[in-house]
Amino acid sequence: MRRHHLAGVGIGPFNLSLAALAAGVDGLDAVFFDARPEFRWHPGLLVEGATLQVPFLADLVTLVDPTNPFSFLNYLRDRGRLLPFYFAERFHPPRVEYDDYGRWAAARLPSCRFGHEVTGIRWAGDAFELTIAGAEPVLADHVVLGVGSVPSVPEPLRDLVADPGVLALHSADYLTHREELLAAGSVTVVGSGQSGAEVVLDLLRSRSTVDGLRWLARTPAFAPMEYSKLGLEQFTPDYTAYFHRLPEAVRDRLLPTQWQLYKGIDTETIAAIHDELYRRSITGPPGAVLTPGVEVVSASTADEAIELGVRHVQQGRGATLRTDAVVAATGYAEAPTGPLLAGLGDAVRRDRRGRLEVGADYRVALDVPGSLFVQNAERHTHGPGAPDLGLGAWRAAVILNAVCGKSVHELPDRTAFTTFGLEDK
Repeated sequence: MRRHHLAGVGIGPFNLSLAALAAGVDGLDAVFFDARPEFRWHPGLLVEGATLQVPFLADLVTLVDPTNPFSFLNYLRDRGRLLPFYFAERFHPPRVEYDDYGRWAAARLPSCRFGHEVTGIRWAGDAFELTIAGAEPVLADHVVLGVGSVPSVPEPLRDLVADPGVLALHSADYLTHREELLAAGSVTVVGSGQSGAEVVLDLLRSRSTVDGLRWLARTPAFAPMEYSKLGLEQFTPDYTAYFHRLPEAVRDRLLPTQWQLYKGIDTETIAAIHDELYRRSITGPPGAVLTPGVEVVSASTADEAIELGVRHVQQGRGATLRTDAVVAATGYAEAPTGPLLAGLGDAVRRDRRGRLEVGADYRVALDVPGSLFVQNAERHTHGPGAPDLGLGAWRAAVILNAVCGKSVHELPDRTAFTTFGLEDK
C-alpha cells in the first residue's frame, strides 16, 4: 500500500486550502480525496448577482501566505482578468467566481484526487489505513477530515422535502427547481439567513408577480449579519482560542446567542430586497408577505397544495398557510463522521453530547498515536468562526505546522485589538 505523510478526506474550500499551502512544503507527501467528480461550491445557490460575505482576501491562502501561487489574485491574473477586477472595485467577489476559482486551484493541484470516495478509516498499527471505493487502500501518518456540511431540514418539513412529487426543496437545490418556482402560483420561503434572502431577492426580481410570495423566519427579525469592525474580531484566531478555553457548558450556552455572526443577512441584500419591494409598490401593494418570529410546526399536502402549520413565537398564536411550493432555506449541519470513523471504535474520544473532542490545534483526541484533524467540524469547540472562509487559511496553516512539527508558516501571536476575557496576572 502507498503511504503518505498526510491524507485529506473531502475537498471543499478548507481541505483545498490545506492542499494549496501544503504544495509549497518540500518533502511533504500529501494526498486529498473526494467522491465528487470535480470541485463544486454550493452549485444550487450560485444565483446571479449573489456575492461572498467575506472579502476576496479570504481565499485559500492569502491571509497566511500572500505570495502563494494559489491566491485569488493569481487566479485573476491567470484568467486575464486582473485589470477588470481592479476597475470593478469589488471587495466581495460573486459566488460563481469563487466557485470557478476553486476549480481552477483544484485542477492545478496534483494532490487532489476527485472521484475517490473514502469509505472508512482505521488504525493499522503505525499509520491510518483509508479504504477507498473501487481502489487500493492507502496509509497515512496524519488524516484531516474536511467532509463539509449537509443541508439541514427541520423535522416538520422533512417528509415534504423528501417527497419527489411535491415542490418542496432545500435551498441547496434552488437553481435546479428555479423555473418551477417562478411558474408556481405561490411560494413560501422558510429561513432568515443569507440563503433565504438570496432566494427571496431572486424571486422578487424574476417573478412576473410577487403575489403569493411569502417569507417566514423563526428569528425575531430579518436581521443583518454582524459586520462592525470590532464585532468581526470574533472571527479572529484570538477569539477562537478564547472560545476554546471556555468550559464546555459555557460554550454550549454562548453559541446560540451568536446567531447574527453566521446566520444574519448582509446589508446589501437586505437593502436590495427593500428596493425591489419599494419599486413594486409604486403601482400598489407588492403582494409579498414577510413575517419574522414564525416557526413551522407541521406540513402536509391537501388538494394539490401544501399546508403549513405555523406558530408565532411572541403572539403564541397558530395558523395554517396554504402554498404551492416551499423552499427550506434552513441552513446546513456538519456532515456526520460516525460511519467514516467507525473503524477507530472507542479510540475516538467524545464529549458528553457525543461530539468529537477537538484540541486547540484542531486535533481530535484519540487513544491511538496517530493524528486526526478536522476542518469545519468543530464549531462546538472553536466557536462561530469554524465554517467561515476567512479563517480557513489560518486553520490549514495551524494543522500543517502540527503535521510538520515546525512552523512552516509563521503565524502572528496577536490578531485582534480586542482582549477576550481577563488576562492572567
